[in-house]
Amino acid sequence: MRVLEAAVACLAEHGWSGSTVTVVCARAGVSRGAAQHHFPTREELFTAAVAHVAEQWLTAVRERARSLPREGPDRTYAVVDLLVAVHTGPLFRAALHLWTATTAEEGLRPGVAALETRIGREAHRLAVEFLGADESRPGVRETVQATLDMARGLGLANLLSDDSARRSGIVRQWAAVLDRVLHEDP
Repeated sequence: MRVLEAAVACLAEHGWSGSTVTVVCARAGVSRGAAQHHFPTREELFTAAVAHVAEQWLTAVRERARSLPREGPDRTYAVVDLLVAVHTGPLFRAALHLWTATTAEEGLRPGVAALETRIGREAHRLAVEFLGADESRPGVRETVQATLDMARGLGLANLLSDDSARRSGIVRQWAAVLDRVLHEDP
């Protein structure tokens, strides 16, 4: 839906304060009334927008994972690189604006918290799947989660300046650490 994609783009570019329903509708080429028919409040519109784009993202990530190397350190590196790329893109930027807006917008908190929980669980599940991780082994679950947390932190660092040169070395080093945890003898 155009209005949902426009809402995410506005959040990524203008933040919460600059992303009004009017701005989104103008970008999407729809009337304010049409948008409010489906999303009666600003909070519902933006929460639905991030959820919608997150679902598209999950589909795209699953598709991209099909072309990853089959196994070994190259696969581990490719998965970590994929996870970091997700956290340095426009969806993460939009979601971050929505998350920070919840500190001042009480009406946003319940929807965003539920969305974050759902997306966080699915991201963890996909990381486990893509890595072929056996979470019954000591330390594996925590290391996979640390990978996602690191990716989020690198995404935050990237908001202020292009952090790609430093990030590349970190991704390579972390992938080597993760690969050892995933494949070491118990």
